[in-house]
Amino acid sequence: MNPRKLVKALIPKKLFRKIEPWGHLAEAVIFNTLYGFPGRKLKVIGVTGTNGKTTASFMIHEMLCRAGYKSGLMTTVGYGVGEIIQPQVEHMTSVPMPQLMKRLRMMNKRGVEWLVLETTSQALMQNRVWGVSYSLAVLTNVTHEHLDWHGTFEKYRDAKRLLFQLTDKNQKGLRTGVINADDPSVRLFKLDIKHAVTYGLKAGNLRAKNVKMTPSGSSYDAKIGKDTYAITCNLPGSFNVYNSLAVVAVGRVIGLDKEQIEQGISSLKGVEGRMNTLDAGQDFEVIIDYAHTPDSFEKLFRDLKPLVEGKMIVMFGSAGRRDEAKRAVQGQLAGQYCDEVIVTEEDDRDIDGQVIMNQIAQGAESAGKVRDKDLFLVHDRSEAVKFTLGRAEKGDTVLLLGKGHEKNIERAEGLIDWDEAAVARAALAQLQR
Repeated sequence: MNPRKLVKALIPKKLFRKIEPWGHLAEAVIFNTLYGFPGRKLKVIGVTGTNGKTTASFMIHEMLCRAGYKSGLMTTVGYGVGEIIQPQVEHMTSVPMPQLMKRLRMMNKRGVEWLVLETTSQALMQNRVWGVSYSLAVLTNVTHEHLDWHGTFEKYRDAKRLLFQLTDKNQKGLRTGVINADDPSVRLFKLDIKHAVTYGLKAGNLRAKNVKMTPSGSSYDAKIGKDTYAITCNLPGSFNVYNSLAVVAVGRVIGLDKEQIEQGISSLKGVEGRMNTLDAGQDFEVIIDYAHTPDSFEKLFRDLKPLVEGKMIVMFGSAGRRDEAKRAVQGQLAGQYCDEVIVTEEDDRDIDGQVIMNQIAQGAESAGKVRDKDLFLVHDRSEAVKFTLGRAEKGDTVLLLGKGHEKNIERAEGLIDWDEAAVARAALAQLQR
């Protein structure tokens, strides 16, 4: 019998919902048994956090590949082995159990030794990664996000702590946690793991010193004990200094030498939908990024503002059936840091898009923005991209945020195909005619 049909036969849908997350646990036990526990045949590096998970995961994967390891990768953006990474179409990071088992088994067959697995709080709470033997856990940060699902920040944070607790139980693994020392929750995560390596700009075993920021990236000295690593990161923003520091720590823990760590980080040129610069010959900057949380907004705006010659113009939305509390905060931050704010759809699902946009706009207005002057509401995202780019002048910087790598938009009538970069290129081509 097909594994999915067997699970449905054993756990009826109504019962599955009633006993969640135990329903997910039962599903995980059944699928792992049928597939031969493929997650136990790999050395797994779990990466969690509110922001930076995908970028850190890609950096670790690149470093492992450059060091000669057969590395697998599963992230929000894509999954695969080595340089062959397929796009992740689903609007989720940790895929359902049937897909996870198939991908893990594929990696077993292809001889993968290390797997870099981006792991979400929901997947941990729902037992959707049960059966995966985590060897090393990485925390990028914990900030406001997914409160619609978890209810409180404390529950959200504690769900992420489960990754470290699972890692600590793996007697065959490294039982090590790599933790952002500048995050307020660092102490709690250290309690969950036998060995902890902390990193940061202000605190930690591993520190970034002599940081030099440019619009295209950063360089700095990573110091731990008597060792110093000369790091070049080709992704801009202070948040990517943190991400790359975490990768240095991972490299040390798994035994890579200085050259392997330095070259591994510098060799990553970019991640789709993460601080991607679009150049179509225009005389202003266009950046596409997946940023969709208050914390990612503030860090992005704060880092870029001093580097912008002209106006900083931002376009973004907020997803329906997701955390409502963050919408006004995002609007307020955009209004505070950006010269012009364009509010649009992200994934309305079955929620009224005008309601969502007005919630964001109220936050921007609290920061002093005025509708139809420096605050605009354009619901259709295609039209919003054209409108936003049309307002840019020489020396300005345009930020298109929230969709990043995603290949569709979720509306009430269903999914529609979407490619933010392609839409932006087409709009720029029209402007230059």
